[in-house]
Amino acid sequence: MSVGVDFDFARWLAARRGAMEQQAREGAAYAYGGERAFRRTLQMARPVTIALEATTRLWRDSARTELLEKSAKPTDDRYQKVLGRVHEAAKMASANLRVRMPIIFGMPETAVGIRALGTDDSPHLVVDLALAAQLDDKELVAAIGHELGHIQNFHIFYATALYYLSHSAAFFVRWIIQPAIMTLQAWGRRAEVTCDRAALLASRDLDKTLTQIVKTSAGIGAGAAFDAADYLKNPPDAKKAFGGKYRELFQSHPNTAKRIAALRLFADSALYASLCGQDPTGKISMPDVDKQVGEMISVF
Repeated sequence: MSVGVDFDFARWLAARRGAMEQQAREGAAYAYGGERAFRRTLQMARPVTIALEATTRLWRDSARTELLEKSAKPTDDRYQKVLGRVHEAAKMASANLRVRMPIIFGMPETAVGIRALGTDDSPHLVVDLALAAQLDDKELVAAIGHELGHIQNFHIFYATALYYLSHSAAFFVRWIIQPAIMTLQAWGRRAEVTCDRAALLASRDLDKTLTQIVKTSAGIGAGAAFDAADYLKNPPDAKKAFGGKYRELFQSHPNTAKRIAALRLFADSALYASLCGQDPTGKISMPDVDKQVGEMISVF
């Protein structure tokens, strides 16, 4: 089907690329260097470019409206307490990361989980209220901080394309789907490293950020707190986890053990210490952190 759009996409993309180039030069200081470098290559991948154009049309024409229609209404009393906690957590995460708080859609139940979607100039935060209810206050700040990291680092355009390529494939031209998905998944595995760092900077609590990663990765319910704590006490080896790294070629996230190990490295960095007002002396430099992370998350 046609992927033409009813606005000047080329002009909009050119303006956005200018903002992206500026962001690439300045960047969020905590961003994973491997992700920034890979993101620059996405602009030269034709299947990805077509997918981005189609996703923009989908979002503007129908996807945003569908989310609004499914969001919790003021009369849904059982969700209002959780939604209130979500807003408070978003305020704290936004303040700590110095990011403008996005529009929030609280969903009674959704496979989206907790995710930032939309466009870089109009991001929306979609929150599964059932999942949010399983997180304590600090974990919720971390989960939302992770998504604000996508916003702060100009990821939304690509993250939204990856989500809808995976969940609304019928909308897209068939030949672009798998090449675009695999390219965006490779970027996504790197982007998660960046945004786990944002989660930690939002919460300023390593233990809670790690339990949040385990809970949201597993999608577990009432027993999540026990399972997360047990997993963190005895995590699998980050380089050997899940019995075969090539499986990750078809995933948008590194496996959980790798994410935990990568975040622990960042938490011991000179940059994190400085950002938290601590003494960075003797801490790991960011080039060294990124080098170790790159070796860790590689699937080859």
